[in-house]
Amino acid sequence: MRVAALLSCLVLALVPVAGAAVPSGYYPHTTGTRWTYSSGETQEVGKPALYRGVRVVPVAHQYGSTVYTQDLLEYRADGSVWLRGVNAGGRVNWYTPPLNVYPPGPLVPGQTWSSASGTLKSASTVRGAEPLRVGSVSYNALVIRTVLTSGGRQSTQLTYFVPTVGVVRYQTADGSQIDLVK
Repeated sequence: MRVAALLSCLVLALVPVAGAAVPSGYYPHTTGTRWTYSSGETQEVGKPALYRGVRVVPVAHQYGSTVYTQDLLEYRADGSVWLRGVNAGGRVNWYTPPLNVYPPGPLVPGQTWSSASGTLKSASTVRGAEPLRVGSVSYNALVIRTVLTSGGRQSTQLTYFVPTVGVVRYQTADGSQIDLVK
């Protein structure tokens, strides 16, 4: 599986104060929710399903009407989000153990988390909050730096996450930006 495809699952406004109640939908996953990005990719949340005895929420990654991959995400009662598997071309790569995409919210600057499954490792840090303008919309986004290691190769990405909205910008190691357009 491509590291870039795994990073794009980090799908997901004001930054809540530490200790504040976590708003409903902090990590959005309502069936039918769609995000369209400047790369032409659309991500869409599907209906929850049972897979290998685990309730997962599929998130399709598509260009036009063609779905290329589908992340199988588990939203746990504690508020954490886990990548259980990726469906690519009808073939599911199931992660045992799963990868922790997000810990329970609210996220706070300085917070770190990591996980590993086989040779795939993920380490994330909330670098802080930053005002960000994407198109005509202004956000106060949490900046999350994620380092993925797969087969000895590393890839770093910045994700600009807005609670209850999702990811509004991705920035790759080479500085390329992908913005939310709708």
